[in-house]
Amino acid sequence: MTSDQKTVAIGAASGILAMGFSLWLLYRLLPDPHAYDLASRIAYALKWDAVATLPLFGMLVAVGNARFRSEAIDPTLGKESATMTVDGRVADNTLQQYATFLVATLALAAGLGAESVKVVGAAAITFVLMRIAFWIGYRIKPVYRAFGFASTAYMNFGLLIAAIWIGFS
Repeated sequence: MTSDQKTVAIGAASGILAMGFSLWLLYRLLPDPHAYDLASRIAYALKWDAVATLPLFGMLVAVGNARFRSEAIDPTLGKESATMTVDGRVADNTLQQYATFLVATLALAAGLGAESVKVVGAAAITFVLMRIAFWIGYRIKPVYRAFGFASTAYMNFGLLIAAIWIGFS
């Protein structure tokens, strides 16, 4: 295993552990949403899904502002800086992760009971934190993105599996 592969493996494993701890802690700290019917649970999820969009919006603003202030204002000229390229890749991956997160949280909220739906809020806060970690890690050195990538990817996978399991049980 190369040094970069070890860095990615350690980053991914620690990201998954941090994500699990974050979900556990936030689930215990968040108040009961009193979402007793389906409409209330979906509304609760949508409120948190709006919060989860914040990192993506920040990334889009960063790319747009960087383009405005540089020769890369015309994206067809290929004059992006390395930072701008990273920010664009981070935004692209965050959009992909967010699309999965949105479907998973809405499906999960539809299937969960009132006592458990606050896991969506815990997941949204975790999503925001881990997407920021992904962005910071990628900016420092691309292999350092593993912490934030693995944490959101595996959380999304878990949310999807839970939503499918509950939905078809």
